[in-house]
Amino acid sequence: MMATATPVPSDIRDPGLAEQGKRRTDWAARQMPVLRGIAERFAKERPLQGVRIGVSLHITTETAVLLRTLRAGGAQLAVCPSNPLSTRDDVCATLVVDEQIPVFAWYGEDLPSYYRHVAAVLATRPQIVMDDGADLIAALHSGEDAAGLAAAIGGIEETTTGVIRVRSMDASGVLRFPVIAVNDALTKHLYDNRYGTGQNTIDGILRATNVLLAGATFAVAGYGWCGRGIAMRARGMGAQVIVTEIDPVKALEAHMDGFRVLPMAEAVREADIVVTVTGGHGVVSADHFESLKDGAILANSGHFDVEVDVAALRALAVTRRPVREHIEEYVLPSGKHVYLLAEGRLVGQAAAEASPAALMDMSFANQALCTEYLAREHPGLEPGVYDVPAAIDRQVAQLKLTALGIRIDQLSPDQEQYLASWQSGT
Repeated sequence: MMATATPVPSDIRDPGLAEQGKRRTDWAARQMPVLRGIAERFAKERPLQGVRIGVSLHITTETAVLLRTLRAGGAQLAVCPSNPLSTRDDVCATLVVDEQIPVFAWYGEDLPSYYRHVAAVLATRPQIVMDDGADLIAALHSGEDAAGLAAAIGGIEETTTGVIRVRSMDASGVLRFPVIAVNDALTKHLYDNRYGTGQNTIDGILRATNVLLAGATFAVAGYGWCGRGIAMRARGMGAQVIVTEIDPVKALEAHMDGFRVLPMAEAVREADIVVTVTGGHGVVSADHFESLKDGAILANSGHFDVEVDVAALRALAVTRRPVREHIEEYVLPSGKHVYLLAEGRLVGQAAAEASPAALMDMSFANQALCTEYLAREHPGLEPGVYDVPAAIDRQVAQLKLTALGIRIDQLSPDQEQYLASWQSGT
């Protein structure tokens, strides 16, 4: 049964706030032509009619466009955030007031509220869970809600950290339904992770600090697709970029891309800014804090706030105080000052506005089409983690090219025959 009340502050329902959220969401929608086209088809075909979907995503304007698309397809939705600091209250308001979607969220909610909101979404007995970080999926498998787990037919996971979690669940034999790893779609990680995270991380750092990147030494922990994007954008702003890695292949790639590669223990001695984006924890730890330069800035762009050991930093600091929005100053026993951004949470989501709508267009198109796929094909899918079907990946790419007015070549029948024949040669 769908929730009829949303435990949010009363001002979330304010019509003026809702109108502000609607205008901003409409602006995002103009930059998301692929998702708009899917919404138009969904409205005609109603492939999600009556399907209950529980959503845990960053509640941004781009997410609102995705939710409109799912609603156009007939879905029944309940929404909670995937990060307490990425929620926009005006977006919550337009979803509640204009779209009549139950939203369990508000900006800056504490962790007990966050997990109550996760539980509120799961109380609607979703058949499909749409996750960014796998909190809904993990909670369903906690053993406390057998009926909720039985109602679920599948899940969609949006981000690298969440995919790592569900793959771990699958390897441990506890995953009880199919999960599609949207993060691993080519039209997601090659674009959203690289160009989107690259841009929004730099954007968040600059909005929070207003520091000059040109000439600064900028360390990036992790050279996956997100790390590649951050390193590329930092270099484009004139920073001297250092990469830290644990994977020899990625470290070699960073080296050949023209970046210095150092262990974190050495990188922190030089860096003016350190950004973590690994999906791991304790990447910048108690062992590193006293080695930081005086005035060093710490930021995280991984999904969870565990990459910088904030608890250890707080325990070590002599004093701490807020100095600007999204900046907290820590004074260490040595007298050094260290500045932590956005409480160690996703800096591009908390201090900026996430990835641009033009990129989220492809990521959320994958979400929408994979939800349709799960609703249709779930009887034939065993529990496990699945790649996005290649046909969906190609469809999203082609739809984006068409929206951009870009045309490409096609193989002729002779070329197709040549490529298909093992006897082809010189």
